[in-house]
Amino acid sequence: MDAAACWNQILSELKPKVSFNNFKTWFSQTRIDAIGENKITISVPSSFHKNQLLDRYESLITEAAAQVLKQYVVLEIKIDSKLLKKKSAGDFQEEEIFHLQTKTQPQSFTLNPRYTLGNFVVGLTNNLAFAAAQAVTENPGVSYNPLYIYGPSGVGKTHLMHAIGNALISKNPNTKAVFAPSEKFMNDFIESIKSKSTESFRHRYRSCDIILIDDIQFISGKDSTQEEFFHTFNDLHSKNSQLVFTSDRPPNEIEKLESRLKSRFQGGLMVDIQLPDFDTRVAILKSKLSEKGESLPEEHLKSIAEIVVSNTRELEGKLIQFLQIKKTHGRPPNEAEIRRILGNQAAEKNTTVVYPNQIIESVNKYFKISLDQITGPRRQKELVLPRQIAMFLIYEECKTPFEKIGEILGGRDHTTIMHGVEKIRLAIGRDREIQRLVIEVKQQLGN
Repeated sequence: MDAAACWNQILSELKPKVSFNNFKTWFSQTRIDAIGENKITISVPSSFHKNQLLDRYESLITEAAAQVLKQYVVLEIKIDSKLLKKKSAGDFQEEEIFHLQTKTQPQSFTLNPRYTLGNFVVGLTNNLAFAAAQAVTENPGVSYNPLYIYGPSGVGKTHLMHAIGNALISKNPNTKAVFAPSEKFMNDFIESIKSKSTESFRHRYRSCDIILIDDIQFISGKDSTQEEFFHTFNDLHSKNSQLVFTSDRPPNEIEKLESRLKSRFQGGLMVDIQLPDFDTRVAILKSKLSEKGESLPEEHLKSIAEIVVSNTRELEGKLIQFLQIKKTHGRPPNEAEIRRILGNQAAEKNTTVVYPNQIIESVNKYFKISLDQITGPRRQKELVLPRQIAMFLIYEECKTPFEKIGEILGGRDHTTIMHGVEKIRLAIGRDREIQRLVIEVKQQLGN
């Protein structure tokens, strides 16, 4: 079977799982480029199109591909602008479907109903963002307006954004929500200028109760778009409409972003989401299993969580590979199959023992301090925090007694160690920066 025929079969698997309009919008302009042993490559007309497929349909596509190809494959998406179709009678593009939907229902059809606050896995690295999202749904337009969520790709920013919109619509079906990646906002604005329909554009984006703009960093350097967005922001904010934005970085780190926009983004609440820690990764895998109605041994989930430290998309990809083996052979993967999926480092990581000296080396490397400084008597502020993080991690990761930790760290009294461990433990629950430091030092172990 050639690649095109395979892709048609995959699309046939997908079609019953996606609404008619969404299937027509996102899949009608795709093209299969290659099918390899462990990867399929497709092309789409724009980066906006690519982001939508990855954010909303990646797991569905890889599952459908696994059904057709009888093996798990990774999805790669390329951009080919030649795939853009000219509009014709009866051939609705995404923007036109948007208009039809908003005429018949208040909310934008682009909100993904699968993303809710109820199925968002809360952990050490995202609890503040989750709490902020809850507060916004309880008091929209007042609590944290705007809400600005930032962090690396694949950590749940878009999930939270959709969940806020879905929660508000659930509470009040008359809520008008507009969701748009920043590229769509920009493209709609440019198109409105070309077609002399700026009033229609402004009505669409400024007559809503909540606006959710994904990847806001992409408007940087686009002067006319920033100008329009500035006025859109002011208009909505003055009416107490809720504004929610996501980005891969805080406003002050976005180059070529106008200072007046930076100040407005910073005028609300800014919360970050970091890469999930080990416990959260395990919880995410359990949640994905529950969604799929599947099960795997706990040790298998821990094996995946030990190896995959990047983001939830990669976690789900590895999980699908495990489930595909289970479906094919009627049993969970064996040790050889696990090693093939996760790499040889899987067995090594599962048997790795962390020693106190490794933690101290990791702390020293991260904070750029020496062994003499962390074990010495000096109590400068820049040394106390790294030292207490070392105490906490040695106690938690190595199960080392307080007295022994005191000996390792320069002969300190065990009550000093107890105080340091407890201080970091409490700080992790309330201080976002301490959370980040502890997680990043842990992730650096063994590197």
